[in-house]
Amino acid sequence: MGAFRREELEDAFRIYWRTGAVGEDWNAWADLFTEDCTYFEHWYGLMHGRETVRAWIVPLMEKYGEIYTGYEWHVVDPERSRVVLYVQNRRDHPSGRGTCDFPGVTVLDYAGGGKWQREEDYWAVKAREAAMREYEAACQRDDPDHPKKRTRLDWGNGPAWTKGGRSWFERPRP
Repeated sequence: MGAFRREELEDAFRIYWRTGAVGEDWNAWADLFTEDCTYFEHWYGLMHGRETVRAWIVPLMEKYGEIYTGYEWHVVDPERSRVVLYVQNRRDHPSGRGTCDFPGVTVLDYAGGGKWQREEDYWAVKAREAAMREYEAACQRDDPDHPKKRTRLDWGNGPAWTKGGRSWFERPRP
């Protein structure tokens, strides 16, 4: 991989973020990867090829439709053609107060032309388990239909481009 200009990496990352995390258009998001990409998700394993990633991400994000991504930070390394980001995998608390989060880190390797060659995802397993238990108990106690509402009330303190609508139904469309 050759080095790319910082501006190109930043632009490609914003499109990646706006398409996936904010727009939740997982088919279009998969198209942001090269045909021969490698995707490593520490829980789900190693995947090869854009169509394998698409076949995994689309149903997964439908299954967990109440989860969205709260931006924390990202860094760009033009010399390594890499972007590293830190996020909160987030559900709004069914009580209407706060969130149920677990942190994650993603490493993206850029291939040029707006495409990503590799992604590695890591998230805190114990924190995920605690957040899942907290959310499930709160749903039973406060709002059993909460997952169907797909609210997105707390996008974090990132720049405006990291934020979407107040629900999945109000997400930005291209």
